[in-house]
Amino acid sequence: MQRHRLLATLGLGVLAALLASGIAPYDRATWLLEVAPVLVAVPLLAFTYGRFPLTTLLYLLIAAHALVLILGGAYTYARVPPGFWVQELFGLSRNPYDKLGHFMQGLVPALVAREILLRGRYLANGRMLAFLCLCVALAISAVYELIEWWVALIAGQGAIEFLGTQGDPWDTQSDICWALIGAGSALLGLARLQDRQIAALEHSAHGRGQG
Repeated sequence: MQRHRLLATLGLGVLAALLASGIAPYDRATWLLEVAPVLVAVPLLAFTYGRFPLTTLLYLLIAAHALVLILGGAYTYARVPPGFWVQELFGLSRNPYDKLGHFMQGLVPALVAREILLRGRYLANGRMLAFLCLCVALAISAVYELIEWWVALIAGQGAIEFLGTQGDPWDTQSDICWALIGAGSALLGLARLQDRQIAALEHSAHGRGQG
């Protein structure tokens, strides 16, 4: 019951943030492009909750990632206020908020892939599992960069806010690098916690089956 309340609170919080961000975003088209993953993920997670509920850890991280995307969509990544604070604190040449987004873009997919592969018995825990989770995260990051390229080709100058390169010629490469860092951090720092939560989830499901 406590888990259900937590997940309901997370869901409502994300939906409230999404609605608030859509009232008067800096650029409506950019907002829609940035929050599109949230618009896809929320109904998908709600639809699969009964048949394949994820660990609480994953739901928490997915919600955190959604909030990062929503804030970036509201202001555009180059204009998010906390990014300016970090820029000033460390004397950076650009607003680094988008790198947080790409860090999460590696961290969350790596753990989603890990959970699906483990719980589906596709792979046992080990080096190959970690390697494939890194590959999944990097593939998703690469596809996102391709989407940015396609949007730029279609929209031309109108895609500048969505791309958020801020004049950095190596923005694409650094975005993928931050996704790799996020995926590696997830596998190194959160794998054991995820394993414990997977075991608890499967034990609970087995108990219900026995009942």
